[in-house]
Amino acid sequence: MTTYAARLQEEHPTAAPDGKVWAAGVRFQAMGKVYHFDASEHLDLQAGDFVLVETVRGRQLGEVVALVLLDESDQHLKPVQRRATGRELALRQQLQRQEESTLETAREIAAENCLPIKLVVAEYTFDGQRLTLLYVSEDKNPSLASLTRQLESRFDVHVDLRRIGPRDQAKLMKGYGACGELRCCNRFLSDFRPVSIRMAKAQGVSLNPVDITGICGRLRCCLTYEHELYKEAVKKMPRRKKWVRTPHGEGRVIDLLPLKDIVVVRIEDRRVEVPLDEVEVISK
Repeated sequence: MTTYAARLQEEHPTAAPDGKVWAAGVRFQAMGKVYHFDASEHLDLQAGDFVLVETVRGRQLGEVVALVLLDESDQHLKPVQRRATGRELALRQQLQRQEESTLETAREIAAENCLPIKLVVAEYTFDGQRLTLLYVSEDKNPSLASLTRQLESRFDVHVDLRRIGPRDQAKLMKGYGACGELRCCNRFLSDFRPVSIRMAKAQGVSLNPVDITGICGRLRCCLTYEHELYKEAVKKMPRRKKWVRTPHGEGRVIDLLPLKDIVVVRIEDRRVEVPLDEVEVISK
């Protein structure tokens, strides 16, 4: 159990131990990737605070999601400059409203050029001098030079057009998953882990595409959540098609229920669920 003193230490960190540095995890978009910045001079920061930081895209305003200890030798962190002021937060809201109208105009210009892309998000840097437009397209290398020039002329900013994949597009959309809950990518996933069909097979999930794919058309991210647990559980179980001896007779393994320690055996014309400790592998 976490002690009161430990909670105080967590909420109000002191100087970092040797070889460590306090870093603020900062997010620039809702459910976006978390980037770390040196917070050594701002140890009173808390989750929910907004700060100004310098990034490769220029000065940005982001939300602190956590304060963590990182290895100093492995990090090359830029510092947190300072907390955002009320005026700067109001400017951020103004830029977000401007992004909506900018996106609509950019879509109109793209349509006039008959380009095979769909613009989905417009993002201004905090200084308003740089505009990034995220798009999806089946064409991996559409010719966008002309569109970029038109957009820069129209909005008088430097424009970056960046292609995103179907998972990232789904993350930007609201909606519910097959489980009836809000989709994981909308709620808490900031990075996507690789998902393979082997994960579905190991968990005994139906391989019907309707059952294992999400709205993005890719394998569902939730297949990764229990994969390691299933892998460990399966190690102690007989493989499918193996002959086994059970209290009900001899038969062939046709399925496994790893989290229940149950082996499903075909004995003559019966399908029998047998506890793992009552199953003995035999040679045939």
